[in-house]
Amino acid sequence: MSTMIRPALSLLVLMTLITGVAYPLVVTGVAQLAFPDQANGSLVRDTDGKVRGSSLIAQDFVGDAWFHPRPSAGAFATVSSSASNLAPSNPALATRVIDDANKLLVPGQGPVPLALLTTSASGLDPHLPPAAIAYQLARVAAARNLPISTVEQLMEAHIEQPLVGPPVVNVLELNIALEKL
Repeated sequence: MSTMIRPALSLLVLMTLITGVAYPLVVTGVAQLAFPDQANGSLVRDTDGKVRGSSLIAQDFVGDAWFHPRPSAGAFATVSSSASNLAPSNPALATRVIDDANKLLVPGQGPVPLALLTTSASGLDPHLPPAAIAYQLARVAAARNLPISTVEQLMEAHIEQPLVGPPVVNVLELNIALEKL
C-alpha cells in the first residue's frame, strides 16, 4: 500500500507546486514585463495621480453634468458582474427599459439610443457608441454652462476605433476629460 501512496502524494505535491506556484508566478512575471498596464488593471489616473477607475470597467455617474454609461445589471459592482438574464419576453425587462427611456428621453431629439437602455453581457462595459454620447451632449453642456460645441469637440477627441467593430467612446475617460474643462 505504501508503494502506491508515496508516489501518489509525491506527484500531488509536485503538481501543486508546478500548477499552483510556479505557473502563476511565471504568467504574472511575463504579464508584468510584456503588458504592465493591463496586468495592473488598466487603471485610469487623474492629473494628481489618483486612481479614478479602470478603462475596462464602467462606473456609475449620477447627475446631469456627467455622461452616463449604459445600464448595469450588477449595479456597477464587479463582484456581481453579469447580464440580468431577463428574457426579451420578461415584463420586468420591458418595464425597466420603458422607465429608463422615459427618464432619458429628450423631447425633440428622437428616440433614446438602444445603448443607453440595454445592458452589456458583463454589465460593466465602459464604452458607448458616439451616437449615445451625442444624445447626452445638450444635457451635459447645459448642466456645466458650456457651449455644446466645446463638449462635442471633447466627445470627438475621445472616439476610439477598435480593430474590430464600430467606433466607441470610453465614458470614464470622457468624464475625466470633462472634469478638467
